[in-house]
Amino acid sequence: MAPKGKVGTKGKKQIYEENIATLKFYTRVILGANAIYAAVNLLLFYSSSTFWTWLLLVFALMVYAGSYRSMSAMAKPAFAEDGSLLDGGIDLNMEQGMAEHLKDVILLTAIVQVLSTLSSYFWYLWLLAPARALQLLWVNFLGPWFSAESAAAPEEVNEKKQRRQERRQMKKF
Repeated sequence: MAPKGKVGTKGKKQIYEENIATLKFYTRVILGANAIYAAVNLLLFYSSSTFWTWLLLVFALMVYAGSYRSMSAMAKPAFAEDGSLLDGGIDLNMEQGMAEHLKDVILLTAIVQVLSTLSSYFWYLWLLAPARALQLLWVNFLGPWFSAESAAAPEEVNEKKQRRQERRQMKKF
C-alpha cells in the first residue's frame, strides 16, 4: 500500500551528508577494483602483462576520473561566510538523475575491471555502456521526435476541410 500524503523532501544538510557518504562509497569501489586489478595483473602476472593490460587500466582510470569528478562537481556544497550551509549540492541519490547514470558507469567499469582478471574478453562487456546510452537517447529524444506527427500536416487538412465547408455553404445560399 502506498503511503498517504505528500512525499517527504530532503533538507540541505541531509543531502550534503548523503552526498558525502555516496562519494566515499564510490571512492572505495574505485580503489577496491583497482587494487584487485593491480594485484592480479600487475603483481601476480606481471610477466604476462601486455600493452593492452596497461592501456585498459589507463582507460578505466580515465572513466573513473571523469565520472567521479562529474559527481563531485554536482554535489559541491555552497557555504556562507560564517560557515553555515547554503546549498547541499545536487542530490546524488535522486532517481532518474544524471548522477544515477554516472554511478552505473563506475559500477560497470569496476565489475568489468575485476572480471577482466579472469579473462581479457570481459572488457567487451564495457560496450554495454554505449548501448545503454543509445537506448536512453532513442527512448527519450530520437524515438519521440521521429514518431511525432508533424504540426503542418493537420493544419493543411483543416484548411482544406474549412474551404470545402465554405464552398458547400456558398452553394446552399
